[in-house]
Amino acid sequence: MSGEGQAKRAADLLAAHDHAAVSIDAIAQAAGVSKHTIYRWWPSKGAVLLEAMAERARQQTPGLDTGVFAADLETFLTTTFRTAAEVSGLPRGIMAEAQRDPVAAEGLRQFTTGRRDELRALLARGLAQGGLPADSDLDLLVDQAFGLMCHRLPLGHAPVDDDAARRLARSLTGAPR
Repeated sequence: MSGEGQAKRAADLLAAHDHAAVSIDAIAQAAGVSKHTIYRWWPSKGAVLLEAMAERARQQTPGLDTGVFAADLETFLTTTFRTAAEVSGLPRGIMAEAQRDPVAAEGLRQFTTGRRDELRALLARGLAQGGLPADSDLDLLVDQAFGLMCHRLPLGHAPVDDDAARRLARSLTGAPR
């Protein structure tokens, strides 16, 4: 089985369990490979978690450019939030692993930079199309979008769902509720 297939199985396993309860042994067993094979592909549990999260993001949030900025933004946020909510243990797990694993921390930084760049490019298209106010601070809008998700996921005080994504998209664009 390829590393990508193992990462998918790890993502599925982590979606069903708390990340702390999932060991490299459990990941190896779910993937049908040895623990040694897991460590041949990844240097740490955090690296497995990160690849699993990146694979989910690639599958669930493909690049968007339909020419309709508001719809593309809402779709990006909705699919991102839905994916994060479906596998909430995965982003929480990688955030926890990144606190103690420098490889996971660097991988998380690279992953989030890529996701931020993707959203920023979408917002830049919206700005060019007149879908955002001319004085919009795109970096601040990106922080607001991902900040809501990153705040709600670990605290669990409010849902990360389609409704939150739609309301956030309207808020970012200044569209009426």
